[in-house]
Amino acid sequence: MSQGKGIELESADLRVDHELKEMDFETTSDLSFDRSIVGQERALKAIGFGLNIQSEGFNIYVSGLTGTGKNTITLEEVHKIASQRPRPDDLCYLYNFQHIDEPKALQLKSGLGRQFKNDMEDLIQEMDTKINKIFISEEYERRKQVIINKYEEQKDSIKNEMKNYAENRNFTFQPTLTGLAVMPSHNGEPFTETEIEELPEKNREKIKNIQKEISDKLQEVFYRMDEQDRKCSNEVQELDESVASFAICDLVQKIKDKYKDVPLIQRHLDDIKNHIIDNLEVFQKKDKTLPQIEFLKKNSKQDVLNACRVNLLIDNNDISGAPVIVEHNPNYYNLNGYIEYKMEIGVLKTDFLMIKPGALHLANGGFLVIQAAEILRNFFAWDSLKKVIRYKKVKIENIAEHYGMHVYTTGLKPEPIPVDVKVILIGEPYLYQLLYFFDEEFKKIFKVKADFMTSLPRTDDVIHEYVRFIACKSKQEKMLPFKKNAVSRIITYASRLVSHKQKLTARFQLIADLMREAHYWAQKDGVPSIDTDHIQKAVDERVFRSNMVEESIQQLIDENTLIIEIDQPQIGQINGISIIELGDYAFGRPSRITARTFMGKGDIVNIDREVEMSGKIHSKGVLILSGYLGERFARNKPLALSASICFEQLYEEVEGDSASSAELYCLLSSLADCPLRQDIAVTGSVDQRGVIQPVGGINEKIEGFFEVCEKKGLTGRQGVIIPEANVRHLMINDKVVRAVGDGKFHVFPVKTVTEGLQILTGRDTGELKTDGTYSAGSIFYDIDTKLTRYAELARIYSGSE
Repeated sequence: MSQGKGIELESADLRVDHELKEMDFETTSDLSFDRSIVGQERALKAIGFGLNIQSEGFNIYVSGLTGTGKNTITLEEVHKIASQRPRPDDLCYLYNFQHIDEPKALQLKSGLGRQFKNDMEDLIQEMDTKINKIFISEEYERRKQVIINKYEEQKDSIKNEMKNYAENRNFTFQPTLTGLAVMPSHNGEPFTETEIEELPEKNREKIKNIQKEISDKLQEVFYRMDEQDRKCSNEVQELDESVASFAICDLVQKIKDKYKDVPLIQRHLDDIKNHIIDNLEVFQKKDKTLPQIEFLKKNSKQDVLNACRVNLLIDNNDISGAPVIVEHNPNYYNLNGYIEYKMEIGVLKTDFLMIKPGALHLANGGFLVIQAAEILRNFFAWDSLKKVIRYKKVKIENIAEHYGMHVYTTGLKPEPIPVDVKVILIGEPYLYQLLYFFDEEFKKIFKVKADFMTSLPRTDDVIHEYVRFIACKSKQEKMLPFKKNAVSRIITYASRLVSHKQKLTARFQLIADLMREAHYWAQKDGVPSIDTDHIQKAVDERVFRSNMVEESIQQLIDENTLIIEIDQPQIGQINGISIIELGDYAFGRPSRITARTFMGKGDIVNIDREVEMSGKIHSKGVLILSGYLGERFARNKPLALSASICFEQLYEEVEGDSASSAELYCLLSSLADCPLRQDIAVTGSVDQRGVIQPVGGINEKIEGFFEVCEKKGLTGRQGVIIPEANVRHLMINDKVVRAVGDGKFHVFPVKTVTEGLQILTGRDTGELKTDGTYSAGSIFYDIDTKLTRYAELARIYSGSE
């Protein structure tokens, strides 16, 4: 790069290529690497700190743009830490015999949950088999029949006693539809109603009195017989309970002995034993002649046995280390768990065996990884997660109950589970800012921020890691090997993505996509390895898929529908360059900027602002121009100037201050009546002192104007003025680099407005003399002369003279 007036960059200044001379390989297949993480030491250190610190509230927010590897790296680090941690406890839910709607939680050491569940299944099977066997055994039937016979004999004795009592009074019992009728008799034969009516009144009255006496006695007999039935039933029940208790006592005791160190299991097994004894009828044979509708019964056999089962909610027997749960759909129920229901005969039913775990249960004792954008789309989920982190308990409940709403149905209320889980949120930087400033709880429970950089320094170490990434990725995805020069071209492209010669992009998803596309084109060519041509083909095809708008605008310029003049110099007109962002693609678009000056009150009218087409930053840039003009030309006189500035044929909002230097050149040109070169476009921000400041999109802007010049025909004089501070950001494409090398296109870096003005006009701007004037014949002399005349005329018109 030459120095002095009219600085011009050489082709070597426009881009930096890395040839990888220090690395000895022909293709990436010659390299053997097992890890593809590049850079991000700051983020890795923060993640390691957050994962290891045990203090409350030190959960992690991993912040970074898409493609920086934040998901891959975070999961790799979490799994590394988790593998060194002990396995957490298993979690079970048990039937609550005291409060049936409130299942009890049981935590057991890892592996014991599955064992306890299997032991209880075996116990249920053995109890069912043994009890059924007892109730169909001959011994049980004999003992039961002895009890029944005993009470049948006592009932027969009572019947005979009643019969004798009636016969001694010449009465007998006659069966009817509603029971027994007490009738007078003679020689054992009952009187008929006609015979009774024919008896004398006195005899009929006597019969009536005796009949009442016997009926009252009969009621007493019925009561005594019912009492015998109750005693019989109770004694049979005692027999049932005795034999059943004897049958299951040893079975239950065996389990109690196995889990003697777990008090909850001890109490639960006692409850199970009592539960089985209380529901022995479900194990006994029923009268098959009586229809039984299962769902109408208080308890079925299945219900009774299910109460003895174990709901093994979390089984950590098969995991190694602490659990790492990645919840891709973090809605309320997927996080906190839920209770299933089933329909039976039109009725919804549930029980403790239908309690299902959420991600917080699964991650208990370990790590839960969630995408911030996903959970924030679920308001209830985000709110409930914060509560779990704060109170260290997760409760399975209906959302309506969780937020105090009235619920018209009843359901289970499982016992809350204590949780110890480290939560890792992964998201964009803007989400972190929103949460930090608008959610008071967030900063208290996510105290660790792991920030992923979007760019990395272009050092030898980082380049070595880049090569390692390319080699690992190609092997992991079974791509064709990349030649050394192709790897070099990828690294060059990585600098282009961040528009900086000394940096490389950290958005490795973009690099991986480029590799995949290059692999595709190499496969179509049928070659064994990927070369630079395939990398360039992938880049060109990606541009082709996205640049339809750019081509449409270029066509309008070619047709002169959008007027861009690059030939004759013009007064008060210049070509500026703006950036158009299309999401996946950005390109530079030249725009004509014009300025007109005239006598006035010191106002600079931004036409785009007046019609509300100017953004705040652009409007600020225009106002800065007044400061520059005032500092240069209004030290000893008022600035009796008015001016208008406009972006011609621009129909969308103008934003940014990168055109402020071009607007200032237009103003100065108009004031000096000095034409500006139209074959040199300008970009750059300016401050009130006239210093040119760097802007974004510098590569796209240069390439955008070059495309226009190339279409209209390169003359060897065309070029672009850029801020000198942007030279480090230049990573220009091959076509422009070749044109600059051949002298067909030029790039001029400038530090100040005066340097740029000299290039655009070919004239000296002039030096400020001690008397406050500028050297004669210079641009600033002409401007100062005109502004002095404006000031004098302003005094005349204002009546000062």
